Amino acid sequence: MVEKRRIELMLCAGTGCVAGGAFQIIEGLEKEIAARGLEKEVSVVQTGCNGFCGQGPLMVVIPDNIFYGWLTLDDIPHLVEEHFLKGRPIEKLMFTPPEEKEVLPMLSDIPFFKKQLLVVLRNKGIIDPEKIDDYIARDGYVAIEKVLTSMSPDEVIEEVKISGLRGRGGAGFPTGVKWKIASQQKKTPKYLIANCDEGDPGAYMDRSLIESDPHAVIEGMFIAGYAIGSSEAFIYMRTEYQLAVDRMKTAISQAREYGLLGKDILGSGFDFDIEIREGSGAFVCGEETSLIHSIEGDIPEPRQRPPFPAQEGLWGCPTVINNVETLANVPVIITRGADWYSGIGTETSKGTKIFSLVGKINNTGLIEVPMGINLRDVIYDIGGGIPDGKEFKAVQTGGPSGGCIPADLLDAPIDFESLQKAGSMMGSGGMIVMDEDTCVVDVSKFFIQFTNDESCGKCVACRDGSEALLEVLTRITNGEGREGDVEFLEELGETIKDASMCGLGQTLPNPVLSTLRYFRDEYEAHIKEKRCPALVCRNLIQYYIDPDKCIGCLKCLKNCPANAILGELKYVHIIDQDKCTKCGQCLEECPPKVSAVIKVTGNDMDDLKQLSEIIPVPKKKKKKKTE
Repeated sequence: MVEKRRIELMLCAGTGCVAGGAFQIIEGLEKEIAARGLEKEVSVVQTGCNGFCGQGPLMVVIPDNIFYGWLTLDDIPHLVEEHFLKGRPIEKLMFTPPEEKEVLPMLSDIPFFKKQLLVVLRNKGIIDPEKIDDYIARDGYVAIEKVLTSMSPDEVIEEVKISGLRGRGGAGFPTGVKWKIASQQKKTPKYLIANCDEGDPGAYMDRSLIESDPHAVIEGMFIAGYAIGSSEAFIYMRTEYQLAVDRMKTAISQAREYGLLGKDILGSGFDFDIEIREGSGAFVCGEETSLIHSIEGDIPEPRQRPPFPAQEGLWGCPTVINNVETLANVPVIITRGADWYSGIGTETSKGTKIFSLVGKINNTGLIEVPMGINLRDVIYDIGGGIPDGKEFKAVQTGGPSGGCIPADLLDAPIDFESLQKAGSMMGSGGMIVMDEDTCVVDVSKFFIQFTNDESCGKCVACRDGSEALLEVLTRITNGEGREGDVEFLEELGETIKDASMCGLGQTLPNPVLSTLRYFRDEYEAHIKEKRCPALVCRNLIQYYIDPDKCIGCLKCLKNCPANAILGELKYVHIIDQDKCTKCGQCLEECPPKVSAVIKVTGNDMDDLKQLSEIIPVPKKKKKKKTE
């Protein structure tokens, strides 16, 4: 047995890893460690999201800095015996095995982590989010002590203004300016709201932040409340985020127990407390005034501004609403200084930004990068490029309110102004990557369908405009596009932007307008040629079987749900186009080495329609040997 040493197993227990069985793996590790008598040498630490979501459940071994991915319960006995008992790390379980014997890879050697800069996510994968002592050990709540003992509210606001911190919820409004407006209001009480509604498809930044480091959000909320003169705060969370809600409840309870929330905090005379309000998942609650109405118990719909919430918000009182990522930046700004923070990023976009990197990308996960990094570095260096050697087509940023950015702009920096110039936006941080097999018309229809369903219906431009956009996009993807549809989409999109009352309506047409800007030819192919270049829109594609390749194996025939395939064993098959539902099952079932099923669209059909008229004929049979 090797010399005993203290080992900590940092096992991710964010939502993604939990869905993969992380809690069961933690329990299995603890049982196996106890059975081997290693309780004093090895401990299991439940952490929040590590970020590398596609490799979960995952575990980092400290101090070895070894990264194990895709763990299962069956791996546990062998792992404990070999690594933690005998000191022999298991290469086949490592995400990055050593290139040479006795040279173990460092976590920082993994490309996914190399170009990230962790400010908000500084504690991810390092602390147990359900233990306040872990947060305090990483300089947690030092910023609260600093502001209560040596800074006035105005000095705190000035420090945040100098830092250049802008809202991370979408609009990018300067945080210090918002705080200053609220602090100058004479009406009391004043309220603070942390927004963790997060309704964008493919986005999970706020949820993962709270699952990983809830005390960072609490500390940021405390400092914001101190700065604007608010003693009562709310954190608005989706009720679907049960793990995040539970961890925030635990963190708030612990902060109260330690005297960091409640009355006369640290003997300063300042009172501050936080209440959780759970929302039922309405996308419109991401808009400030709708969120306020939801907390008040009213229908969540926006109101005309001004007055702005910082002037007249919750129950008619001055209210600051900040995204949870915005607030988690604040303790670092206070402890390390505004000058340090403003040294990160670009001239107008300071600090870092968290993104959820999803879609057609090899490394899906939660990342934090400095403002100004370009899209190519994110997609190819951090994200590992496009799977299966496919070509990159576009990336959607900003969720349903954002736009699609094409390959020509891969070297563009990621900051508020550059994304807006490209026809998209920063948004809350969703980043959906698309490859060559993605139809941008279908993508636009998806997002417009989402926003149409989620529209509160209060203003005509958003309510009826989104419905009209959806109707035209549906016609186009069904092969019923008309001359003038493209021009109509452009005109209607611009009108919706100009006439909608709230920010959600004003950004609703972005997916359509951005794809028309960069992929107009794809729309025209759907309309004029009745062709979907990406072979996605079902009404514009057909399936045929190449008689020169078909071996009559029956796989496509047996698995066709519509019984649309004719043929016999070792006979050429054909597809009855009148019965075919275009589900694509035949293409999936056809053996890769055969590839007899062809998926075609538009003009290609004219050359291949003759295949549907071929009568099955027997393949050539080998002559029997004569006696």
